[in-house]
Amino acid sequence: MSVVLAVDDSPALLGLLVKCLRLGGHEVISAKNGREALEKLQQHKPDIVVTDLNMPIMTGLDFIEAARAEPEGQGVPILLLTSETASSLHERARRIGATGWIPKPLDGPRLLALVADMI
Repeated sequence: MSVVLAVDDSPALLGLLVKCLRLGGHEVISAKNGREALEKLQQHKPDIVVTDLNMPIMTGLDFIEAARAEPEGQGVPILLLTSETASSLHERARRIGATGWIPKPLDGPRLLALVADMI
């Protein structure tokens, strides 16, 4: 069983993300912002991270940059969950170490397939 760190500031979307991943057979650790996610990354060493982009305290991009600076975050795949489609955002995400992205609204089967491909 793989461990997934799910990060989103929206309780509804985080709940949906957690439920989808658990139904897919994953153990899920959740966080409501990037700062909390960074702490949980260090504590739990997940196999993969799925993070929202727009969050208070620390955005998804800021989280990815900080995670890549930590030993626990250097090899873990990180997927960015976003409704943003700008190519400049995708390019920046790629540059700072995002492994890929998942468009909103959340497509459960697509999410599970991406997670399975990256673990």
